[in-house]
Amino acid sequence: MLRFLTAGESHGKALVVIVEGLPAGLEITEDEIQGELARRRLGFGRGPRMRFEADSITLLAGIRHGRTIGSPVAIEIGNSEWDRKWSEEMSPHPGQPSKILTQPRPGHADLAGMIKYGLSDARDVLERASARETAARVVAGCLSKALLSEIGVGILSHVTQIGSVEIKATDSLPTLEDLRKIDASSVRCWLPEFEELMVAEIKAAAKIGDSLGGAAEVVAFGVPVGLGSHVHWDRKIDGLLGQALMSIQAVKAVSIGDGVDIAYRRGSEAHDAIHWDADDQSYYRRTHRSGGVEGGITTGSPLRAKAWMKPLATLNRPVIATVDTETKESVVSFKERTDVTAVPAMGVVAESMVAFVLLSEALRKFGGDSVVEFSRNFKAASVG
Repeated sequence: MLRFLTAGESHGKALVVIVEGLPAGLEITEDEIQGELARRRLGFGRGPRMRFEADSITLLAGIRHGRTIGSPVAIEIGNSEWDRKWSEEMSPHPGQPSKILTQPRPGHADLAGMIKYGLSDARDVLERASARETAARVVAGCLSKALLSEIGVGILSHVTQIGSVEIKATDSLPTLEDLRKIDASSVRCWLPEFEELMVAEIKAAAKIGDSLGGAAEVVAFGVPVGLGSHVHWDRKIDGLLGQALMSIQAVKAVSIGDGVDIAYRRGSEAHDAIHWDADDQSYYRRTHRSGGVEGGITTGSPLRAKAWMKPLATLNRPVIATVDTETKESVVSFKERTDVTAVPAMGVVAESMVAFVLLSEALRKFGGDSVVEFSRNFKAASVG
């Protein structure tokens, strides 16, 4: 029902995202999309590229006078450095690059991609494997969040770990009212005492030219009961979320709710007791350990999904050994970017992927060719 496709390379002329399956009548503006893209560039520890790598967007198709029209939406994100620096090196026309990269970087897709596709230049791989592609995902996520808001779903992300500094699993969650504070934080952390420790950790790593990984949690509020399914393995909402989050560059682990921590507890301390609200005539949970998912189905409680990102493999002081694919000599991997950590930005991308999965399942459940019909179907199902 809903899908998106991205195209483009890190230093190519532009990224393009096509989103298919959005109903007609969704209001969307360039300013909204630009706002989400700006959030992706946030975070202490990012390199200087984030200061000049502006995201200039062009609405190509599927939107007319500020509203979707039911056809595929196509949006372009231009590369501000294309004409000045990359038009020759990344030219699509016949020719040769000025330099062939033959020293694949450990921790990247370089060598595996070169072998898989029979390529001799690592740039043919790294340009597409780059996390720059996530800018296109954020655009798809912006559209998804806009439609989810029509049925009362709100989504945020917050950093829970950078390096050795970690906020342990807790039943206390940030709320949507905390989102402005989170984005104002230099590391997108909602607890000031941990923010200070995370910044110190980043400074220490930067001082010696090293990098840091960490984790970010996505929390979705107002998620309807019944998204996903227990019936088939590929319809389970936690499975869909896991695949979506694991597809983000450098993410190496994903958990739902309290995740791995639950494995260390006894059953009596691991689950969310069910209660009945006689006034609202509804079930509710006081805890959120399961992350709002049971049996592959959303329960109506806040949905919690966390993604762990490995330290960036390219360092400011290259020390990781590799092999030159041309000479077969041992060398030290080259430097392509200079971030110390990108965990705060990864959280924003994770928001987008969670939003896309939730919207895809919401459209499957409630349907509708227009926003009005989608909202009406949701309300009718809620009453029923």
